[in-house]
Amino acid sequence: MALFKQELAIDLGTANTVILRDDKVVLDEPSIIAIETKTAKLFAIGNEAQLIEEHTNPRIYTIRPLMNGVIADYDAAEMMLTGFIRKATGARKGLFAPTLKMVVGIPGGSTPVDMRSIRDSASHAGAHELYMIYEPMASALGIGLDVTAPNGNMVVDIGGGTTEIAVISLGGIVESSSIHVAGNEITTDIIDYMAQQHNISIGRTTAEQIKFSVGSVLQELPPEEAPKDYLVIGRNIVTAHPTQAEINYSEIAGCIDKTISKIESEIIKVLQRTPPELYSNIVVNGIWLAGGGSLLRGIAKRFSDKVNIPFHVAEDPLKAVARGTCLALKGTDVYPFLMK
Repeated sequence: MALFKQELAIDLGTANTVILRDDKVVLDEPSIIAIETKTAKLFAIGNEAQLIEEHTNPRIYTIRPLMNGVIADYDAAEMMLTGFIRKATGARKGLFAPTLKMVVGIPGGSTPVDMRSIRDSASHAGAHELYMIYEPMASALGIGLDVTAPNGNMVVDIGGGTTEIAVISLGGIVESSSIHVAGNEITTDIIDYMAQQHNISIGRTTAEQIKFSVGSVLQELPPEEAPKDYLVIGRNIVTAHPTQAEINYSEIAGCIDKTISKIESEIIKVLQRTPPELYSNIVVNGIWLAGGGSLLRGIAKRFSDKVNIPFHVAEDPLKAVARGTCLALKGTDVYPFLMK
């Protein structure tokens, strides 16, 4: 019967989609598809599509259906979700599709229109029973916080398209903010920096590699934490000749400083709106960081120094929303914050 009735927890992210089934990650792939130009048919999805991103020709183009955490291209999103669900469930095209129960994580700033788009896409992709959970709440669950207790907890989830900030107590979001300042903007900062300071033209794939290899928010790190310089090879913007440059973490910290400062400012704004008793709880409990952005070197220390409240990076922060969505899937009858 498991073949015909399955339960899926889905973190539908701007950069990556993670699907869990039976407490196990069965899919973790980039949220991207490749489409044939003439036929509009799916050519590749996920990892395969990312491999050909920025290497395409006029016959094929790639598209990321989600932008800033919400569906930007409905048809592409449905195509992507259907493909990912088929991969996750093992169902084959043309055979009986399993009956699916899903919980999908959505950004805290989702509008009713955004939610309807996600609901319709999931339904067309095979969901017979669908629930949605706000990503900050899912992050808190995935981190291991008791979200139903009368105790203030604060979560900052720095994803690909959005940064989600929320104060949670008694199973509800008391104060929150969802801003379109996150990993994608940091990637753009690196591309612009390489062009302006080194006259090197690079794509988003290379910029992501730089961010992963030498990404830092502090210009000075302890020697044991400092990564080795990263060699960037690309085209000289002026001469079009091949060129290269060694990039260190201090340079990256400087070029992304303005973007990180925007996140800092938004955290302070949410804290300013937080009721005094919950604020006191947060000072004691600290603030939890999740999402890919929390992997930037030194980010917890920088935020702690700025806000004067301890910041903690969640264990395996990339999977926090997915783990929380999975827990929500088990408790659809008891959690009051789930939406149908």
